[in-house]
Amino acid sequence: MHCRDVPSAPQVGWERRDWWDSGAGAGPRLLSSGGGGRCLGARGAGRGGWRGRAREPRPLPAEAAIAVTSVELRRCAVSLWASRSEEAKPPPSSSAPLPPATPADGDMGECGAPGDVNSNVLVARSTGDAQLDKAVWQWLSWDKNQKTKEQIESLLQNGKHKELRDRLCCRLTFGTAGLRSAMGAGFCYINDLTVIQSTQGIYKYLERCFSDFKQRGFVVGYDTRGQVTSNCSSKKLAKLTAAVLLAKDVPVYFFSTYVPTPFVPYAVQQLKAVAGVMITASHNRKEDNGYKVYWENGAQITSPHDKEIIKCIEECVEPWNGSWNENLVDTSPLRQDPLKKICDCYMEDLKKICYHRELNVQTNLKFVHTSFHGVGHDYVQLAFQAFGFQPPIPVPEQKDPDPDFSTVKCPNPEEGESVLELSLRLAEKENAKVVVATDPDADRLAVAEQQENGCWKVFTGNELAALFGWWMFSCWKENCSEDADVKNVYMLATTVSSKILRAIALKEGFHFEETLPGFKWIGSRVKDLQDNGKEVLFAFEESIGFMCGTSVLDKDGVSAAVVIAEMATYLEGKNLTLAQKLIEIYETYGYHISKTSYFLCYDPPTIKRIFEKLRNFDAPQSYPKFCGIYNILHVRDITTGYDSSQPNKKSVLPVSKSSQMITFTFQNGCVATLRTSGTEPKIKYYAEMCALPEQRSVADLHAHTARCLWAESDRTVLEEELQQLIEALIENFLEPDKNGLIWRSA
Repeated sequence: MHCRDVPSAPQVGWERRDWWDSGAGAGPRLLSSGGGGRCLGARGAGRGGWRGRAREPRPLPAEAAIAVTSVELRRCAVSLWASRSEEAKPPPSSSAPLPPATPADGDMGECGAPGDVNSNVLVARSTGDAQLDKAVWQWLSWDKNQKTKEQIESLLQNGKHKELRDRLCCRLTFGTAGLRSAMGAGFCYINDLTVIQSTQGIYKYLERCFSDFKQRGFVVGYDTRGQVTSNCSSKKLAKLTAAVLLAKDVPVYFFSTYVPTPFVPYAVQQLKAVAGVMITASHNRKEDNGYKVYWENGAQITSPHDKEIIKCIEECVEPWNGSWNENLVDTSPLRQDPLKKICDCYMEDLKKICYHRELNVQTNLKFVHTSFHGVGHDYVQLAFQAFGFQPPIPVPEQKDPDPDFSTVKCPNPEEGESVLELSLRLAEKENAKVVVATDPDADRLAVAEQQENGCWKVFTGNELAALFGWWMFSCWKENCSEDADVKNVYMLATTVSSKILRAIALKEGFHFEETLPGFKWIGSRVKDLQDNGKEVLFAFEESIGFMCGTSVLDKDGVSAAVVIAEMATYLEGKNLTLAQKLIEIYETYGYHISKTSYFLCYDPPTIKRIFEKLRNFDAPQSYPKFCGIYNILHVRDITTGYDSSQPNKKSVLPVSKSSQMITFTFQNGCVATLRTSGTEPKIKYYAEMCALPEQRSVADLHAHTARCLWAESDRTVLEEELQQLIEALIENFLEPDKNGLIWRSA
């Protein structure tokens, strides 16, 4: 199959490509005289998670049509609809010249596979849309999953052309954590066919990048998600991923059971594989699944790899011989099970960040752990054992995998006490003071602690980062060699996360760096620092993602859970709780009061309109200077690369055109960011007030002065100031009622 790019008119923010000559040597072929682009571009939405960017299709030129050869007409005669009483209508013809002939039956070209005429369910009924007819024909020709094929057949039969177009005329692209969408039929959904196509593209790209690809191999892991209505599960998708590679004689390290996401990047490094894939949708709703790709360095892929892989996927959309043979995992001598080796090595490496094993062995402190119906239970138990602890008490209703996540309204521990109800009640019953919660793929961690008044404090990601940052540096300082240089030490955070690590770094003398949102940026930067002889102690993102040490170059809920347990044990010996220590940290390094939340928005044009208004607020290409009564000092727009605080007005952080993100620095010391989620249909806001050490609130500043006047007050005043600014931000910039945004609480 030979795919050719088609010239398109320039567009801002949206991209589209049509597929030409991409079939099995037969079937409808799109014709165009110039405009257009590839169909199956990027959308990644459906009604499911938005890891990947929405790409809006443009109409084909009027002369676009489908050309049908005599062979194709014979195929149509045996199509799904031939048995119906209604006369099958062939697709419309065109007087436009045909494109070059495709290979004959059985000769598919470099990316194709021989087609079986009798197995192809082809479209004899036109939708009236040449582009859509082509996409439907491709799906019904290529998909061997009866459930998803029936979904497309049903939509076609019932004339649901808009939904067909939404499902078939766009394709997933890589977002902040790989490909992610709802499970179901369609090129913008996660399903057997799109996973096969993605893996074929990855194979082609890796073959180009690594001459020793077939010696070093590839890692495949998976979680426990599944959807009966699409006959789709993470394990099945993982088997198909492996099948594509095994059929091409690539050694595959395929885990024999579900594993935490951090095990895949860890295995890639340990086994010196060229890359790896984890099939997971992490904490997304139950309808979603995903495809997360790791490079040879153990970090998630970033540009240009993601863009080049997408190009290769588009060149290899027809399933190859062997790609559907999921049984290859059970029969191929090239498949190895790395589970025992990786689990043993991981637990041994974990001991490198265990500093008080003797306290862990002796403590009477109890911990409750919930794995949120995911993969975490067995691995957190082993991690606690590696640190010398008694095993944490599991929440029995949530201990075992359940793809329906039946005891929680959403499987995201970041949502707080409302989803931690079972674990908190169990902790009270067992007299356990600390609850640790890993999300379904165990790469993130939530923590709750019972206070003296009996109430529970659920820590935010930023608060936990303050604790982790203090702990990891304190342990380093106590255990480092005499010639260790603090200037060689680094901590990192995403730019929308709290600046508390920056405050600690300024006082203690180590380095702090920011990255774009998403742990793929952190992982890649940590690897660069390591390669240059630097020591990275800790990194985080505010959405409860933590990296303690550098054994795994990604967020890791398993290691974070046992580190927080050791921290709580150590503090108990000092008659301190985690909450009390957090206050001490703020008093030492300055209060950092932050709040993060979001609005749901299922309409991409609305999201785009909100952000474009901010870029053209009072006049074209003019950002707002005030938000209500609050004066704005600086604006940084990562989407366009603008930063008013820089002499050249260019952002220091890389431009990220695939997402929306604008940061406002206010005169009262608040920093607030509005951005779209890379995983879900959300507009998120992040706001933080940062006070200097021993100064806990910010006095109102007059517009005519540039001097900050800090007032002695308590934390409550600081929180009130932040809350009032957030309300102004929502009212003036997001306008939820006007834009139809759905509040988080709803």
